[in-house]
Amino acid sequence: MTIERTAVNPVTWSLELGFNQGEVVSGQTRTLYCSGQTAMGGDGTPRHDGDMAAQLALSLDNVAAVLDAAGMSLANLVRLNVYTTDVDLLFQHYGALASRLGAARVAPTTTMLGVTRLAVPGQLVELEATAVA
Repeated sequence: MTIERTAVNPVTWSLELGFNQGEVVSGQTRTLYCSGQTAMGGDGTPRHDGDMAAQLALSLDNVAAVLDAAGMSLANLVRLNVYTTDVDLLFQHYGALASRLGAARVAPTTTMLGVTRLAVPGQLVELEATAVA
């Protein structure tokens, strides 16, 4: 069955930031709910203490690894929740995330939340994703 994705954007400002206001997905056969991914190495140790750009890149790499293990890719993302301990610092590096999603030709619905801290001390960003295939 072919997946059909229809963007729902009653306003268009979000498109400049790389996300749709809503997305209708029909014909889906599988849904993957991905736990929050941070800048953790394959051995389970935190990486890039205090470096938002590097943590954001590794967090997205870790999301991509979970997607790949499920036979999916970033192109299958329909939802991305972004948790950060420093919203202003994240916005300085958000373009890298938006461009990587743009390269995958996807603009998942997105929520960004500023939080007091994440589960692992030193982590600045966590990405939680939902994908369909």
